[in-house]
Amino acid sequence: MNSTRIIGIILIVAGVAGLAFGGFSFTKETHKASLGPINLSVAEEKSVDIPLWASIAAIVAGAAVLVAGGSKR
Repeated sequence: MNSTRIIGIILIVAGVAGLAFGGFSFTKETHKASLGPINLSVAEEKSVDIPLWASIAAIVAGAAVLVAGGSKR
């Protein structure tokens, strides 16, 4: 399997995952204060929404890469 097919498959899988989940969240830990041996930290949850158009564009681009990569033989 050559690299163009792998890139095309990764783009398609990423686009389908974006359509299925719609976004992801992660926890960001920030240290606000350090008073001697005591450290105060805040865990903040952030979420990132993946736009529908970006997911569809990734699927279309992945399909185009697969078609273009297969026709060069």
